[in-house]
Amino acid sequence: MSRGAAPSGRQRLLQIYTWVIIGWLSLPILVMIVFGFNDTTSRFNFVWQGFTLRWYRELFDIPQLTDSLVTSVVVALLATAVSVVLGTLIGYAMGRYSFRGRGVLALVMFANIAAPEIAMGTGLLSLFLTLGIPRGFWTIVIAHVMFCLVFVAVTVQARMAGNDPSLEEASRDLGAGALTTFRLVTLPLLMPGIVAGALLAFALSVDDFVVTEFNAGRTLTFPLWVYGSSRVGTPPQVNVMGTLIFAFGVLLVLANTWWLRRSRRAG
Repeated sequence: MSRGAAPSGRQRLLQIYTWVIIGWLSLPILVMIVFGFNDTTSRFNFVWQGFTLRWYRELFDIPQLTDSLVTSVVVALLATAVSVVLGTLIGYAMGRYSFRGRGVLALVMFANIAAPEIAMGTGLLSLFLTLGIPRGFWTIVIAHVMFCLVFVAVTVQARMAGNDPSLEEASRDLGAGALTTFRLVTLPLLMPGIVAGALLAFALSVDDFVVTEFNAGRTLTFPLWVYGSSRVGTPPQVNVMGTLIFAFGVLLVLANTWWLRRSRRAG
């Protein structure tokens, strides 16, 4: 179709279908945001009873809920930090060098992505029980690192494959050492992939339930607390916290998009 031409009936139908799917996928998020303002009088926040900002003012009035949210954020930050370091090194090695076992490593990485969460959860649980490691905060961190670093590695590897090796060669020809070249040339080129991988790792860690459930012990993260509270009624503060987490994620994506566009214009 030429620019400015009216879309055909089939193209218009495809556009409508796309927006319907987007609306359907966004519906749970919209319901969560709306019911964060519901002036409910019970723990069962299912019926609209009026508009209020009360739950934003009383956001931290449930100590156990607040502690679980803090735990989820701290776990996500630690898992993301470790995953970024390890995943960046793995992605760099796989994107730049050919070495014995590279194919096996790639197979293991993609098997990690494709494997059901319950398989990873039970596998890690068996490992911790066999080694006699008590389950708790640190076993959650280890479990999250195990599935997060693969996503970082794959993202960095893809970014590395698109880099021009001549830039690093030019740096070495001008007298820069290997570490200096990596710090001043390679790392800035990889930074968009690293940032994208870090955002993905943080998002996966914050909302993980299945792997965490198997390896948390008595430690409660935000998803575990919400699941446990659903049996007796979920308080409206959960909707508010979910809304704030969603808004924070959107802001991170927008900031990353702005930074990438600015980097491309500067380049």
